[in-house]
Amino acid sequence: MVEVVGLRLRNGKTICLIVLFVIMALVIPLSSMAAQESGNFALLPEALDLAKVADHSEALVLAARVEMAGGTSGESDSEWGDESITPPEFEEEEMVTYADPLEPINRIFFAFNDKLYFWLLKPIAKGYSKVVPEPARVGVRNFFSNLVTPVRVVNCVLQGKFKGAGTEVLRLIINSTVGFLGFQDVAKQEGHLKIQQEDLGQSLGVYGLGPGIYINWPIFGPSSLRDTVGMIGDAFLDPINYAVTRTKYNIAVKGYDKVNRTSLTLGDYESLKKAALDPYVAVRDAYFQYRRNLIKK
Repeated sequence: MVEVVGLRLRNGKTICLIVLFVIMALVIPLSSMAAQESGNFALLPEALDLAKVADHSEALVLAARVEMAGGTSGESDSEWGDESITPPEFEEEEMVTYADPLEPINRIFFAFNDKLYFWLLKPIAKGYSKVVPEPARVGVRNFFSNLVTPVRVVNCVLQGKFKGAGTEVLRLIINSTVGFLGFQDVAKQEGHLKIQQEDLGQSLGVYGLGPGIYINWPIFGPSSLRDTVGMIGDAFLDPINYAVTRTKYNIAVKGYDKVNRTSLTLGDYESLKKAALDPYVAVRDAYFQYRRNLIKK
């Protein structure tokens, strides 16, 4: 039995590595081509052009909230419906422009995710919210957030935030015991220990790696080359991937987590579409700004 589980884990890791190499092989050349046209190398933060803007629309902040509401370790991840997460302050004086050479493809995937939300995710989440009371849904969200603590601990250490790593360890101990396996965030409510929203994408950013080109993945939503690599790396730290090794059950567990989180943010995406002239651009810009501010924290 142990050998079978080990074989499955090795096969899963092999598949992830293959996917990573394919992504790098396809995306990095495109990123380099786009950078050469503008005279900059998109992976380096020095290549980013800053443009002053008078004001950021509320839609940008709302877009970030919608797209991060279903996040993973952080991002991730990756998800502001969580009361234990405080959104970073958005800068109102400058906006960074990022390479988006895959925009035609990204827009197709954005439209796909849009239909997926309205035709599948929203109806399920809406029905689920009518059956399960909000306190229970908040508890489920806390439970899943508690499970991925190792991702945040490791990335706190990688960034030299040892106090943050200690906070996460204390949160795990308190919430897993007094908080009934993490269903209650006692560490925050009683101990004022806030969640440290860290992931590998942020860690790479702290070490100077720029976001690279924008990628809007089907189902997963907005990301970047750097955050895509980070998402794959964080998957190896996610306890769920080791506790639930069968693919169909793993997808079911994470799908339930996504539905539960979406049920707590219903209406946000609709507000975004009404407020934004171009929802695709609003989500893209908000995502980059959101990630940029997380790295600066």
